[in-house]
Order: sequence, then C-alpha cells, then structure tokens
Amino acid sequence: MSVTDKIAARLPKIVSDRAERGPVVAAVRLHGVITPTPTPMARNTISMQTVESALTRAFDHDRLVAVALLINSPGGAPTQSALIAERIRELAAKKRVPVLAFCEDLAASGGYWLACAADEVFAHGTSLVGSIGVVSAGFGLDGLLQRHGIERRVFTAGEHKVRLDPFQPVKAEDVEWLKGLHVDLHAQFTAWVRERRGPKLTGSDEELFTGEIWTGSQARDLGLVDGIGTLRSVVAKRYPDAEIAVAEPRRPLLARLGLAGSTTRSGDFVPAALAALEERARWSRFGL
Repeated sequence: MSVTDKIAARLPKIVSDRAERGPVVAAVRLHGVITPTPTPMARNTISMQTVESALTRAFDHDRLVAVALLINSPGGAPTQSALIAERIRELAAKKRVPVLAFCEDLAASGGYWLACAADEVFAHGTSLVGSIGVVSAGFGLDGLLQRHGIERRVFTAGEHKVRLDPFQPVKAEDVEWLKGLHVDLHAQFTAWVRERRGPKLTGSDEELFTGEIWTGSQARDLGLVDGIGTLRSVVAKRYPDAEIAVAEPRRPLLARLGLAGSTTRSGDFVPAALAALEERARWSRFGL
C-alpha cells in the first residue's frame, strides 16, 4: 500500500476522532507586571507584544466555546492594559465567544483593567481585586550623584523635555503636571470600568474609584466581580464536557533560558536593579 493510500485509509478515523472530542475552553495566562519594556531581571511581564500570539492561538481554536483569562497582576502601564483589553474584545466579537476572567492572587489596577475585558469576572474569596486608580513611582538620585561628585550633563531644546528627571531635584510645577496626567488617566480607567461593568456595580464612585483594594468576596458585593469561583469549578459547571487548553504568552529570552535576574554588562546593573526593585514594590504594596 502506498503512503497516499495509507493516509486515505486513516482519514475517516481522524475525522471521527475529532468529531468525538469535546468542546474547548482556551485559557490565557496574564501573569506579571504590565510593561512595554521588560527588564532582564523580570521573570514574567505582560505586554501587547508578549500576549498577542497567545490570544490569537486561544481564539483560533477550532472547538472553542469560551476563552478564559487567568489574571495575576499588580498592574502597570495603562496604555498596554488598554491595548490588550481592546484586542481581547476585538477577538471575542470576531469569534463570537464569551470571555471569562479569573482573578487569582491579584487583579489590581491594570490587572483589573484586563479583567474588565471579560464578559464575566470571577475571583477566589481571598483574591485581591480593584485598585482603580493611577500611580507613578520612581527614585530620586540627585543626592547620590552629589555625594560621589558626579556631574550629569543634559542638553535639550524645549524647557519641559526633562520633566521629573530622577537625577535632578524635583520641581513643584512638574509634580502638578504629573497630577494632571493622573486625573485624565483615572477618568479613562473609571469610564472603562463603568462601560464594562455597568449596572453590575453596586458601590458609589467615592467607594469604587479611590484606588482601594478588596478581597474577592468584598469585590463580589460591590459588583466588581460576578462571582466566587476558579477556572476549573466554573468550567465544570458551565461546560462539563469541555477540555481546558492553556495558551502561554511569550516570556523574555533570559527567562526562557532560566537566566532571569542576570545582566550582561556591568553598566546595565544599576538601572536593571532599580527596575527590579520597582517591580518588587508593585507586588509588595499588596502584601505579595
């Protein structure tokens, strides 16, 4: 029997096997700080670049009945949060499937922004959810330079080109400018939450949009999540015959090689270390 004949003989069985296989819930892990620029020390980060392929694979599954977002994030860059959320809604509309979000340890700030891209949001009773606000943080290093007799030289065209330079003393007018940005971003964040959660919200604006964080049980009472449950418990109830297929986002090269935390040049150490401290601080604010 030729190779072609063998393949032809097997086709009916392959088609039958596929027909007998059940529906699929495709799950995408969204774990880590949301940032467009992961550092060499970062093990897990979320950005449009790292999650695009995982989202595409998840929504392209041929037996798809729903997509699940597994969220564990302290937040991060608002633009990346918005871009990913918009991409999720675009794919959901194109494929006409429901999206379910599951808040794990933490879905705060940008992490909750991502959760709101789902049609329904679930959390564990002990999850931490919310932090609907905006924050900027950094380090002031001007004293460090002075202590070591280092002079930094910056030349610009445009008087505001180096606002909030960490190597220069902070200026009150720059802080006011930054607060103005925060107000605008906060308004966009709250508008997104209202758009996605709508009448499900039971708390007042003064209660919901202060940057406060709640447990999953409290978040359910406020309408920030729809129920208490995990991926497996909800899927078992909604889609008892479904298989769960997890799509993993791309990880930074050093993380894939098991070298996260390393730097390749001595000159990279200080900025990379500061970035790692900032990433650690994002999690530690929530006791994680």
